[in-house]
Amino acid sequence: MTTDAQGRALAMLNRVAQADWPDRLNLRKPFEKLVYTGSRAGFRLITQRAGNPPSGKPRESRADELFDLSLSDEQQMLVDMLEGFAADVLRPLAHDADANAALPASLLNQAEELGLAHYGVSEALGGMAGERTVLTNALMAEALAKGDLSLAAALLVPLSAANCIRRWGSPEQQAQWLPRFVGEARAPLMAVAVGEAAPLFDPHRLTTRARRRGKHYLLSGEKCLVVRGLDASHLIVAAQADDGAGLFVVDVGANGVRRHPAPAMGLKACGTARVVLRQVKVPLESRLSGASFDYQAFIDLAALAWCALAVGTGQAALEYVSTYCNERVAFGEPISHRQGVAFMVADMAVELDAMRLLVWRACARAEQGLPFRREAYLARLLCAEKSMKIGTDAVQLLGGHGFTKEHPAERWYRDLRALAVMTGGLQL
Repeated sequence: MTTDAQGRALAMLNRVAQADWPDRLNLRKPFEKLVYTGSRAGFRLITQRAGNPPSGKPRESRADELFDLSLSDEQQMLVDMLEGFAADVLRPLAHDADANAALPASLLNQAEELGLAHYGVSEALGGMAGERTVLTNALMAEALAKGDLSLAAALLVPLSAANCIRRWGSPEQQAQWLPRFVGEARAPLMAVAVGEAAPLFDPHRLTTRARRRGKHYLLSGEKCLVVRGLDASHLIVAAQADDGAGLFVVDVGANGVRRHPAPAMGLKACGTARVVLRQVKVPLESRLSGASFDYQAFIDLAALAWCALAVGTGQAALEYVSTYCNERVAFGEPISHRQGVAFMVADMAVELDAMRLLVWRACARAEQGLPFRREAYLARLLCAEKSMKIGTDAVQLLGGHGFTKEHPAERWYRDLRALAVMTGGLQL
């Protein structure tokens, strides 16, 4: 089965070879090296499996690996490539995308060639998702968010849907949907709808209901701040059924589905939407019903996705204000020489390191099959608080310039504040 994944990788490499944007952005060599290395690792995996069938036992840890935060070669190349894409493509488009509250069509075409959704599809179905993908997906989110948080979140919607189906869908549902994310045709856009317009919304107390009626469910409720909800052809809706919370794949063309624009303070390029469901008939087989479905883990992985985006945008803000403070001269010297300024920049760096470590730790535990609810909660708690402070300090350090749209700090400030209110929508 792994050979199918290699064929998909080579097919994706062929598509990139025919495109011109990697040459313009000097990204062709990193991308080709990434796919080549991934293919080589896949062939090596085939050989290992043929000679040594997996025993099902976890790899034993060594004493010198207890605090090893180094990335694998494949992860590092992926991060380097996506950071280049974020700097050369996302950041120049971010201002106009925010002003127009829309994703540029050219960006969608370039993102399709990147094949981000491949990392949410298992090797058996032609994708590139191995046994441990949570941290890799977090690294991808962090790298893209260095260009722009809103655009990064929008581009990660197909990957999030693929992760939901791969992780929580039955084998039949995976076979039905996942090959479409890695096929030649454009992948279906499936938005994840969890949040509801309620004060202090608790995802464990959903007001959206799914009542079983014969061979169907009837879904009723309202969802808010659905990322790319207006563009999606399908929705993955979190709803409360008689036997607990579940995820339901809903066709947006079904009777009873109404979608409305819901522009917010930030995340404008995401095209956030409000979705109203009125007695929407959903077949029983459209409920994601994998044997290992864990609603709490679903919520935690979504929270980690937003945390990873906040880390990336916070890193971009830190680098931007550091350069500005070193170049801005007042009273005959750079303002970074003033302790009041230097301490604020240092605090941003300290909080970012703490945020990143908490996110990586939670992702690592999730990959290993260990409980990670506590770690995910701590990551979200810290990231929600400190990301808003980082956004505020970035505006403050730029002085009057921080209040204008001449600099991206005000946009980062608005986007980072979304971390405290976003529930679901993405999935590592």
